[in-house]
Amino acid sequence: MEIIATQKFLRMSPRKLRLVVPLVKNMSPQMAVEVLPHLGKRAADPLRKVILSALANAKDRKLGENDLVFKEIQVGEGPRLKRYHAGARGMAKPYKRKMSHIRVVLTTKEPEAIRESRKKLSKSESTSTSKESKIKSQKSKLQSKIQKEK
Repeated sequence: MEIIATQKFLRMSPRKLRLVVPLVKNMSPQMAVEVLPHLGKRAADPLRKVILSALANAKDRKLGENDLVFKEIQVGEGPRLKRYHAGARGMAKPYKRKMSHIRVVLTTKEPEAIRESRKKLSKSESTSTSKESKIKSQKSKLQSKIQKEK
């Protein structure tokens, strides 16, 4: 199951955010939330907030926080605001204020391993049911023998 959280129109350059993403991408989301405030980058705080939002979304869906891993963290470009500095001799020097969109996708840890464990459980249940059926058949045989002797 995928859990998605987004932050749009963040007034920060995507380049600055992309420097922080590789540092936390291979961590668990809980560990990333703990580490981000200590990175010393201004971009760490908005990323931390988006990860916390994704964890809250997972909690709403009743998923354990320990079972989650990052599937992807995307930092996309938002719109740019055109601004001007006053230049020499009454001229205007244009520059652009950049915005970012952050998208965090969490998924449950190792879905294949979970499927395999479910298969093992179903096999053990089928073997237990076969054992139960054997016991029942033996019990019925004994009861039929007892009735014949009477």
